Amino acid sequence: MSVHSTYDTLRHLADSWGLVAMSLVFLGLCAWPFRPGARDRNHTAATMIFEEDDNG
Repeated sequence: MSVHSTYDTLRHLADSWGLVAMSLVFLGLCAWPFRPGARDRNHTAATMIFEEDDNG
């Protein structure tokens, strides 16, 4: 297999299956905070900066 055909094969793989894999990872990371068990952790993270607040 020559260098040119190896490059074309890898480019074709990245253009098709690489794009599919990156899209699935992106969608998974976007949906991660909205999973059912994450409500308490998200609330804790959102209010963490106010834990040592002296004003109530």
